[in-house]
Amino acid sequence: MASSRSSSLVCIALLLVSITSSEARDFLVGGNVNAWGVPPTTTDSLNQWAEKNRFQVGDSLVWRYDAGKDSVLQVTREAYLSCKKTSPIAEHKNGATVVELHRSGAYYFISGAEGACEEGEKLIVVVMSERHSLRGLAPAPSPAEYSEGPAIAPTSGASRMEKVLKSSVAGALLVLGIVL
Repeated sequence: MASSRSSSLVCIALLLVSITSSEARDFLVGGNVNAWGVPPTTTDSLNQWAEKNRFQVGDSLVWRYDAGKDSVLQVTREAYLSCKKTSPIAEHKNGATVVELHRSGAYYFISGAEGACEEGEKLIVVVMSERHSLRGLAPAPSPAEYSEGPAIAPTSGASRMEKVLKSSVAGALLVLGIVL
């Protein structure tokens, strides 16, 4: 009996570890090689692409662009909002830029091409904190929360997901209690 309990505990522990572990991923900015450019419309911004993804500490952003015509500048929030290109945090000009996301929080990027940022060639990426490492279980935070404009109310899907998570945790604890 004790042997079956310990093997059940090991199985449950392995299941929980596999659910919470994640591997770092590379994200091609905008989802394709031609995405880093002035968007055709304001409703087709790179921030909409970022909202559809969940970025974790250790992931990387990958840009592909014509190095002779464009660049990627990592900037502060203030520089992002004003499209200020002087004194960036980092400047990338090689046409094949990779930026590792080494901390949680917001990262701000703008184009180094003349006038491109003002026309919408910019990106906010929000990296989830390590305690939110369950990929795909909750919606990603909106970059709009980190830029100018009114706040966006959470969707009903977020509260539904919280209920699912809470019931899953309660179910796991119940199983552990039964096994013990």
